[in-house]
Amino acid sequence: MKSRTTTNERIFKATPHAIYEAFTHAASLEQFMAPGDMTAKVHAFSLGEGGGYEMSLYYPASSEGIGKTAGKEDRFHSTFLELVPDQLIRTATTFETADNAFKGEMHMTITIIPIDDLSTMVKIRFDNIPEGIHPEDNEKGTALTLLKLDKWLAGER
Repeated sequence: MKSRTTTNERIFKATPHAIYEAFTHAASLEQFMAPGDMTAKVHAFSLGEGGGYEMSLYYPASSEGIGKTAGKEDRFHSTFLELVPDQLIRTATTFETADNAFKGEMHMTITIIPIDDLSTMVKIRFDNIPEGIHPEDNEKGTALTLLKLDKWLAGER
């Protein structure tokens, strides 16, 4: 059986605070959270432990991607389980879907580690990835998301 866990990491030329802020505001999540050519829309957002967000990721019209929710849409709800400013974000995510292969609660842990005054490492770990998501696809998507975050933090918006 394949592992239902993935881990990605990337070093950013940004402060831990800038990275934490990016992951805890709806407007920035819309800019970088969708991997590759996908786009994102935050429908609801409430910062705080027990709060969270409802978000959709959209596949481009030209792609062969089929959404977990409908058409070209992956809609999900993420709950903030733990928030440690500038250090840690833990969420629980469930997809809006009729397909049992994508059901269940997936956990994401974002660890923010300062390296020096100008550099910060971000580690993202997903646990309990639904059976319908191939871990290697999740890993690739996370890498693309971190690349978008890097560009966003550098002001390439």
